[in-house]
Amino acid sequence: MKMNISSLFKFVPFCLLCIMFWYPSDTTAQEIDANVTVDRSQISSTSLGYLDNFPQQIEEYINQFEWTNANFNENERIKMSLQINLLSVEDYNFEAQIIVRSQRPIYNTTRNTVIFLFNDEEWNFEYTPNRTFLHDELQFDPLTSLLDFYVYTVLGYDSDTFEELGGTEYYQRAQNIVSLAQTTSAIGWSRSSNQRNRAQLLSNLLQTNFEPFRRALYQYHRQGTDQFLNNPKQARNQILSALGKIQQAQRQTSSDLLFDTFFNAKYREITSIFKDAEPQIRLEAYNLLSNIDQGHLSEYQKLQ
Repeated sequence: MKMNISSLFKFVPFCLLCIMFWYPSDTTAQEIDANVTVDRSQISSTSLGYLDNFPQQIEEYINQFEWTNANFNENERIKMSLQINLLSVEDYNFEAQIIVRSQRPIYNTTRNTVIFLFNDEEWNFEYTPNRTFLHDELQFDPLTSLLDFYVYTVLGYDSDTFEELGGTEYYQRAQNIVSLAQTTSAIGWSRSSNQRNRAQLLSNLLQTNFEPFRRALYQYHRQGTDQFLNNPKQARNQILSALGKIQQAQRQTSSDLLFDTFFNAKYREITSIFKDAEPQIRLEAYNLLSNIDQGHLSEYQKLQ
């Protein structure tokens, strides 16, 4: 059957429309935008060329997997950095430390705010040449399971800043990894009360005693920093209230791991928020901060 020119011009746009609906859209992105650096300066071995692709493999493992059912626009992706410090190696078995950092945008600005900063000092894993990374949350692997754990923890922190207790689902997924790890002899996963590690961190996040802390994350970010440009006075009041919730949580527990993690990420930001406030508000902030975060007292003295 022949098709005349007029019919052809009617047919072609229809075909293009069909293709647009059939072809997968790439307007949404994965949840995480991870950047990985690896420091191997403390290892004396000269035969470590197979590590050259190690950072890229981790980035691809994190960035290309769909961790949630949510749709993230490119500018909404969570920026996550992982600084891996290799300490020793023997037969492809590495001892390492990892510093995990995440941040999210501050609404109505071009700035980001750090929401999670954690220094994990105990990590042992095996990495062999040409190793593949497989995502399997039913099987514990010292390398990929730790990456999974921190992705879900970062997702939990991020969600807590947008909705009160919004990160619970992701913390529970991270807890599943902790439980699986504790069936092995892998280090860094013990829930011993005197260890400041990933297992204790996650345990605290899911305890009801720490709910005021998690609610403070929402109030600090969504009702505080996100509103600062429009109404600085009201935003500071919200942040002061959030710090009061953190003080409330501190009084209910003897563990300071979550609080130290928060203030290590935030102490300079908090100072900058209050440094231009009215004298009475500055003093109120100083008195509160000097009580709940004495580790950064020298920074807060700028508010006096």
